[in-house]
Amino acid sequence: MEDVARTAAVSTATVSRVLNTPDLVAPETLDRVHKAIAKLGYRPNVFAQGLTTKKSHLLGILLPDIHGEFYSELLRGADAEARRLGYSLLVGSEGHAADGHGKVPLFSSNIIGFIAGLAVMITEPNEALWSQAHGAGLPLVVIDETLHGNGVDRVLVDNRAGTLEAMNNLLANTAPEHCYFLGGPKTNFDTAARAKVFIEALAARGRKASADQVRFGEYSVEWGQRAGEELFETRTRKSPIGVLAANDEIAFGLLQAAKDRAVGVPSELRLIGFDDTRLASLVRPQLSSVRVPMAEVGAAAVRMLAERVQDPRRSTTTTTLPTRLVVRGTSG
Repeated sequence: MEDVARTAAVSTATVSRVLNTPDLVAPETLDRVHKAIAKLGYRPNVFAQGLTTKKSHLLGILLPDIHGEFYSELLRGADAEARRLGYSLLVGSEGHAADGHGKVPLFSSNIIGFIAGLAVMITEPNEALWSQAHGAGLPLVVIDETLHGNGVDRVLVDNRAGTLEAMNNLLANTAPEHCYFLGGPKTNFDTAARAKVFIEALAARGRKASADQVRFGEYSVEWGQRAGEELFETRTRKSPIGVLAANDEIAFGLLQAAKDRAVGVPSELRLIGFDDTRLASLVRPQLSSVRVPMAEVGAAAVRMLAERVQDPRRSTTTTTLPTRLVVRGTSG
């Protein structure tokens, strides 16, 4: 900082103001200091700044995984919003690791001391993860989880609206008894919400969903293909069937099974996925899918977290983002 001040012919206090409160510096002085910074390649030490100001410009986000387009899009939105607000983003993945006590570790205690707040995505009941996130003593935003009431800020997606649109589309041309739901894990919050609406949509048309019509497995292409093979193996009627898949990967696996068995799409199989990833537009026929605003989920979590950091005493809020059906070739 002294080198920058000497090069720009200003005091170190002026350099500090340029870095921290530039609106208080005259434009000519601001320009001169920035030129000196660029010439010298000066970069402030953010950790030292944090010790001085007792403020951190680093936010943490913890996800179940970072593999796949859903999480990459979520992180893209989170990172862009963090940059816009003047923060940097530290990303962690829960994965399947556990410490010696069977607890899934969050960021290390050293890192927790440097971040200003934490956003964590909890996709199924996980008391250990909730306890660690809530007990970290940081401003907290939770994505997806609603079991623990309204004590923290939350970001949710409107599973109900998108699922209802999808079911109305399928049931317009498919008998309720010929409709199926292929979900991820039964305990997954999104799968459970979508399955519930699927069952309600059939009931509204006088059909009580059988156990065979609602199936749970994994969010993977492999599970979708296995489920499709079982579905086509046991299908006895020639009437078209309608399938709502809990994500696009499951739907893609089902399309592969249909191709292997020469099942026509959409003449014999009418299919809708969920998330509307790029995969939906790449397959042929193109996949009808319920669009989830993945990037906005990340952006909203970071935005709410920054607001919580700035005002720790404000009332907690829940943001629910809309979903909508994008109709393409697989649903007719």
